[in-house]
Amino acid sequence: MTGSAPDTSVLFIEFSRHKLLEQYWPRLRSCVESLNEEQVWWRPNEASNSIGNLVLHLNGNVTQWLIAPFQHLEDKRDRPAEFSRKDGIAPAELLANLEKTMAEAAPVFSSLTKAELHAHYEIQGYHVTGLHAVYQVVEHFGLHYGQIAYITKMLRDNDLGFYRELRATGRTNRPGRSMP
Repeated sequence: MTGSAPDTSVLFIEFSRHKLLEQYWPRLRSCVESLNEEQVWWRPNEASNSIGNLVLHLNGNVTQWLIAPFQHLEDKRDRPAEFSRKDGIAPAELLANLEKTMAEAAPVFSSLTKAELHAHYEIQGYHVTGLHAVYQVVEHFGLHYGQIAYITKMLRDNDLGFYRELRATGRTNRPGRSMP
């Protein structure tokens, strides 16, 4: 065996960055861009959130769990406000705000160290490690991106095409391709 195995913390950070910034975020943006304002703020019932609420919520979550702790910034999140909004923010504005947050998140991944992943943080009243915080952001974003994709499919009544290469055989037509 030649060479040494990559550091697991480096692999974790790179994979987390890829999932959040290169897969979930562009797909979420594509969904929201395909909808009008009424669709973005539509709720199936009062117990459910609109896509607009979910975008506001993801913006707050990425800031609180990834940007603020690792950039040593004050946590100014107003989580209840993310869910109480019923309308009034255009889809383009929602996306512009989340895009700014994602641009602030990118250098966090570039500068994260193994020591920071092992360090302890107080976030949203929880005592967590840096690894926990990164994992929480990526998993949480993926969960809500999935809800947004589902609502978008329901409202538009068509496939979003995110896995076109799997349609014919159920496998990618590019052998050796890394998993998205």
